[in-house]
Amino acid sequence: MRTLTKVVLEKLHLGLIVSCQALADEPLHGAEMMARMAAAAEEGGAAGIRANGAADVRAIKQTVSLPVIGIVKRNYPDSAVYITPTLREIDELLEAGADIIAFDATRQSRPENYTLEQITAYLNANKVVSMADISILEEALYAESLGVSCVSTTLSGYTPYSRQQEGPNLELLGMCAQRLKIPVIAEGRISIPSQVEEALDLGAYAVVVGSAITRPQLITRQFAAVTKKARMKSNGDE
Repeated sequence: MRTLTKVVLEKLHLGLIVSCQALADEPLHGAEMMARMAAAAEEGGAAGIRANGAADVRAIKQTVSLPVIGIVKRNYPDSAVYITPTLREIDELLEAGADIIAFDATRQSRPENYTLEQITAYLNANKVVSMADISILEEALYAESLGVSCVSTTLSGYTPYSRQQEGPNLELLGMCAQRLKIPVIAEGRISIPSQVEEALDLGAYAVVVGSAITRPQLITRQFAAVTKKARMKSNGDE
């Protein structure tokens, strides 16, 4: 008999997870807009959705038939951890119906003196399919020992002690895939299809792509930079 974890994760296997997120200061911010973005992703062939905030998770769950990975990004004054940092955010996502709950599993200190062990114990006690967002191999191995369902390379480059680079940390992905027994999800700075293919070749269970698909202001900026350069060259400003 397959467990809930296996049933949910199997739907993502070798698939594309589209991260549909827009912060409060971005043009597409809002649950209704993100639900439409998720519907477009489903139509395009996505296997799952990653969403930020209970309202967005709830709206997306009502719109698409795909598994939804929920997070809550919330800043606290006493910690650099902001992805589902406390039990409070987990409860919000449970109520919203997230199929998977992702959280910061780095070694950074958490808000309000919460520990990583408390977070994972609470998720396990509630039989939650959990995704540990890590930044280095050691964090992935420790998260696995705490009983998480899967890990994601989301936070590579976002902690001061992890590798800082422009593109995806595929070396970390490969090491995690070799060392861990649980699924390893590739996430972070993946922007072109060839990187998705490379991640899968290295053993990624699934691949998350966000900004390159769902943040049109950033996509537009890349194209506009080329035309701006051409105008400058034409005007002799280069």
